Amino acid sequence: MVLYAFTAVWICWVTWAYNMLFTDKLLPLWGKARPSLNQGYLVGQADLPATAHYFADGTTVETATVEPLYPMATVVYFQCVFVAMTLILVAGLLWGVIDYCGGYVIHLSAEFAGFTAAYWVGPRAHKDRERLPPNNILFTLTSTGLLWMRWAGFNGDGPYAANIVASMSVLNTNICTAMSLIVWTCLDVVVFKKPSIVGAVEGMITGLIYIMPTIVLRACPGLGPPPVGPRPSHPVHLAGPALGVAGLLGGQHTGLLADPTLCALFLPVSNSRGAFYGGGTQLGKQLAGALFIIGWNVAVTSIICVAINAVVLLRMTEDKLEVGDDAVHGEEVYALWGDGELYDVREHGPRGAPAVAPVCTTPN
Repeated sequence: MVLYAFTAVWICWVTWAYNMLFTDKLLPLWGKARPSLNQGYLVGQADLPATAHYFADGTTVETATVEPLYPMATVVYFQCVFVAMTLILVAGLLWGVIDYCGGYVIHLSAEFAGFTAAYWVGPRAHKDRERLPPNNILFTLTSTGLLWMRWAGFNGDGPYAANIVASMSVLNTNICTAMSLIVWTCLDVVVFKKPSIVGAVEGMITGLIYIMPTIVLRACPGLGPPPVGPRPSHPVHLAGPALGVAGLLGGQHTGLLADPTLCALFLPVSNSRGAFYGGGTQLGKQLAGALFIIGWNVAVTSIICVAINAVVLLRMTEDKLEVGDDAVHGEEVYALWGDGELYDVREHGPRGAPAVAPVCTTPN
């Protein structure tokens, strides 16, 4: 489903969605849909808005004014990758919500969209809810290590310039993540009497998400996000609580502790500051922004799921769920019992049943 969604979005984007978003207006908030695959159009130069960055005094230029020119094909690709984040981020910043790199619009959105979709699809099969240990901890370590490295670049390029904000973002991202991992590991020892790789990974992910809206906290390097709840004996849903709770906490702490000097470095709304610095309204803006994101995703995801369910089933039947991937794809993720062959119930009997010696049917 992930591969299908990714590829389907790309085809829709280049055939009609890009021009509907960025070219001639048809209706308010609605553009003219048409393909963006013309060769002359794609090889043309896109003149993006000029950018400049000033120091806190507002007069001394830190990053000189530049007028970037890119091939139009590059812009089409770039905006497909970032459109959902950047457009809503810019709108949120102009409304007064401080969300530096997507703690709200990415992670809080994903949390409640996922929970809403899970409500409409229904729970896992009963046997999976009884016990579902981690599938591959080695792969988990590999992917989360790459994730941490990539996250520093993601937060660091948030201002689209090599300036004070970029360097501060990279520093705070790494310190906050390290602190969160250490705190979570220590709590694993206290609660479960032993450190856990999965717990350390969960702490790391929580720290990465928490820092995204909180770059403007002067106290950020000393803050580690609290654990998002008790961890079961076999935790597998790392992204679930980490996404929503850490993103929400980061946004609310920003409303309390946002430093006005740091806010002035990149926010378009002047005089932005947290409640502890005399900006009592900022906490209300952060809360209103969170409620809007939650309500929007619950409503839109519900509409999408109901529409899909009217055409195809959102959930496989229970008997197919018991069989698993074999039932739908004719494939198994791990065919470890044989040489890549599918498990044939008729030949080998039910999974987990005791082995039965073959009976010789050939006459002597």
